[in-house]
Amino acid sequence: MPTDQSKEHIVFEEEQRFNQWWLWLLLLGLLGSAIYGMYQQLVLGEPFGSKPMSDNGIVVYFIFSVAMVVFFRWMRLYTHINKEGVSMIFAPFVTKKIAWDEIKNMGIVHYGFVGGWGIRPYTTYGTVYNISGAKGLAINLENGNKFLIGSQKNDELLQFIATHFPDKINSAL
Repeated sequence: MPTDQSKEHIVFEEEQRFNQWWLWLLLLGLLGSAIYGMYQQLVLGEPFGSKPMSDNGIVVYFIFSVAMVVFFRWMRLYTHINKEGVSMIFAPFVTKKIAWDEIKNMGIVHYGFVGGWGIRPYTTYGTVYNISGAKGLAINLENGNKFLIGSQKNDELLQFIATHFPDKINSAL
């Protein structure tokens, strides 16, 4: 753990959101179909589709569509590294705060495809928390546990750790 006064305000931060164009096209398409269906069935009085839902069903579909858009807009992966340790928030699911003395080593790795984005347990790197991409910070803990935080700022993150916490770098990861 760094004790130098100059390291007191050293911080790395990264916030990631689901910004994939195809995901938002899908979500907004879902919402658009719900809005159109509600308009056609509830305002115009014409059934929506060849086997239309009930009026209550179309309202539930609309509420579900809005909830999905809001949920994906709200989700984010936030990484914060400072003199105290590594913090990660995968909102709204997981918060981790790991002190430097709990961390054995860490490094940037290319973890490849782990079955999608989000929270992926039971991988080679322990639990993977990612929003996009296939690279991140693999962290091995002193107690044998491990996890990985996806990052879009891999070079900056590696430089930050190598500069301020070189004793924690494991280039063999």
